Amino acid sequence: MRHRRKLRSRIIISFALFGLGLTALFAAATIYLRLRMEDQLINDTLSRELRHFVDFKREYPQPDARWSMSLFEAQIVRAGRTATVPFAWQKYDGGVYDVEDVGRDSRQRAYKLAVYKDDDFWAYLRFDVSSQKLSERQLLVILGTSVVVFGLLSLVIGVWLSSRVMSPVVDLSRRVRAMSTSGRPVALRPHFVDDEVGQVAAALDDYSTRLTHLVERDREFNADVSHELRTPLAVIASTTELLLGQDLPDKTRERLRRIERAVRQSTELTDALLLLSRSERQGPTDGESTDVARVAEQVIDISRPHLGTKPVQARLEVEEPVTTAAPSSVVAVALTNLISNAFKYTQQGEVVVIVGHGRVAVEDTGPGIAAEDAERLFVRGERGTTAVKGAGLGLAIVRRLCDLYGWSVSLAPRPQGGAVAVLQFDRSREQI
Repeated sequence: MRHRRKLRSRIIISFALFGLGLTALFAAATIYLRLRMEDQLINDTLSRELRHFVDFKREYPQPDARWSMSLFEAQIVRAGRTATVPFAWQKYDGGVYDVEDVGRDSRQRAYKLAVYKDDDFWAYLRFDVSSQKLSERQLLVILGTSVVVFGLLSLVIGVWLSSRVMSPVVDLSRRVRAMSTSGRPVALRPHFVDDEVGQVAAALDDYSTRLTHLVERDREFNADVSHELRTPLAVIASTTELLLGQDLPDKTRERLRRIERAVRQSTELTDALLLLSRSERQGPTDGESTDVARVAEQVIDISRPHLGTKPVQARLEVEEPVTTAAPSSVVAVALTNLISNAFKYTQQGEVVVIVGHGRVAVEDTGPGIAAEDAERLFVRGERGTTAVKGAGLGLAIVRRLCDLYGWSVSLAPRPQGGAVAVLQFDRSREQI
């Protein structure tokens, strides 16, 4: 992943690097121009003075004729005469050279040596540049210090400017975060001026308003539908109970019991949908603890009509008791979607519901699923590729209930054929 920094940090770093780079470039250019101009000036001066010295000696060949230039040390001999010329100088041809040696005070000294040679004279002119070298080092120290000072100054200015520039963005982020935490929409636009940040705040206000209206309308619709369904369901349940109290044929009694189970299932589903329509981040438990095995047994009994006359056997295996802190209606809705799917998709063989180890596993011998499609089936509106029709909502409801109560749900193909759905209540015992 690309390394990301906060916008304020990027402004500070960019400004600091710009100031540091600009100062360093100015220092480098200053040093280069200074050295180049100084070196060129010294070389030109030495060459000119050496020619003047040779001309002086041509005009005044007497040994006691002294050249008056005190900044330079000059020496001239007849061509080929090297007795009085330092040995280190004899190897140089005409030109100007940078030479270092140890002076009389045992200190390392640097100087420029200009050499002139023709058929009559060899002339040497030495110019001590030790002071210039010292000034160069001092200049480097001064410029280096300037680079550090200006770099720190750029950093300070960058921090100050970034705080001023980022102030409205930070304020907007803080207000959006507070609104997200409280869950109540608050107008952002009145707190900002009419600039880019104000336009973003206005866009967020518009989006928040439309989203709030959409959520409220959906929540009210779910609440109204759930409330209105309670009355006819209650009438059907009471009527069925009265009919079951009469002396009826066994076939009629069994049909009434199917109606009674369907009413109970519809009531549980209505309660679950009403729960999902609320804005809670965690599902309410009301101190209720549910025996998962008992609910699984009831769900298997209610879902048996999905098997019809298919040669499919359904059984429940309880390896160990499992309880969860959630209403039995919520557990029933989650298990109903998983078990009824297994019943509908399995054409022959068996469906085994295994309870234990903090979970419920529903294994079937149906057509199975592709491993890469397992997670996609929990998306609202997505359906499998089998011929069984559906709206693609059941597994999405299960996933939302799991998010609400801290459970997990997964689908996977079985190696021996079919599929297995796992509803994990205790995530600390979740198998990887």
